[in-house]
Amino acid sequence: MVRPSHSLANNQIAVVCPTYNAGKLWKDWIEALLKQSIKPNKILIIDSGSNDGTVELTKQYELDVYVLSNEKFNHGGTRNLGVKMIQEENDLVVFLTQDAILATEDSLFNIVEPFADQNVAAVCGRQLPNKNAKPLEEHARLFNYPNTSKIKSKEDILVLGIKTAFMSNSFAAYRLAHFNSAGGFPEDTIFAEDMSIAAKLILEGYKIAYCAQACVHHSHSYTMLEEFKRYFDVGVFYSREKWVKNNFGTAGGEGVKFVISEIKFLIKSSKFLLIPSALVRTFLKLLAFKLGRIEKHLPNGVKYRISMNKNYWR
Repeated sequence: MVRPSHSLANNQIAVVCPTYNAGKLWKDWIEALLKQSIKPNKILIIDSGSNDGTVELTKQYELDVYVLSNEKFNHGGTRNLGVKMIQEENDLVVFLTQDAILATEDSLFNIVEPFADQNVAAVCGRQLPNKNAKPLEEHARLFNYPNTSKIKSKEDILVLGIKTAFMSNSFAAYRLAHFNSAGGFPEDTIFAEDMSIAAKLILEGYKIAYCAQACVHHSHSYTMLEEFKRYFDVGVFYSREKWVKNNFGTAGGEGVKFVISEIKFLIKSSKFLLIPSALVRTFLKLLAFKLGRIEKHLPNGVKYRISMNKNYWR
């Protein structure tokens, strides 16, 4: 069994995961976590009204589960609740989503290793495409989650821009002392609560790590409509969190790089017939993003219909 390094030996580690109808993958998720080479001091599941047996299965494995109503779920607020429930006994918190399956028995160990550097406030793990991922899903994960680790700081903003604060709570870890100093996740953001706090931590002078050795299997097979809704929400985030753009810029340059990389990937994979679909998706994502940026001019009913996070508009 792999043991934590000496610098981490006295740290208490908690795992927090929000759930809602976790489905067939939930058993795999639990078993992958329980097989980890280091054992969390606390595992907390926060369920928002599942009716598919998620809560019952969680209890069968004797994991702690806290149930709240679906209407009360909030990307930032629900995770802040989790932190409040575990922080007295722990130094580090690892967030996972219900569809992110730990890929190796050392995934948890690896994601907390960068905290050996006392200036590292948060760590983002690597997301690998699911085994049955379609080509566009596969490329998205390979582009956004490379196989090289990196530690980023305020000095990297001029080169990396918004990528400096890249973070995903599908698999991320935070040092609770720094998490609390930054005020936790924003309670009222539609999206990207993870990137929001990462940006604050960077601006406060802390470091953010990307650990390519800490892996989960996690990818989405979004329809064009689902992608449209997701990117509308991204646009809303940038519209309402202008400080992020002011300090880091937008992802415009990265978007161009992504499109070029995607086309090259499809050509190399001999998936030529998918190129028109990929280009249509790119156009729709750009349109949705721009609509999100001007959301204050749209009726609330329209925003509710074209948003992925509908609770935000209620």
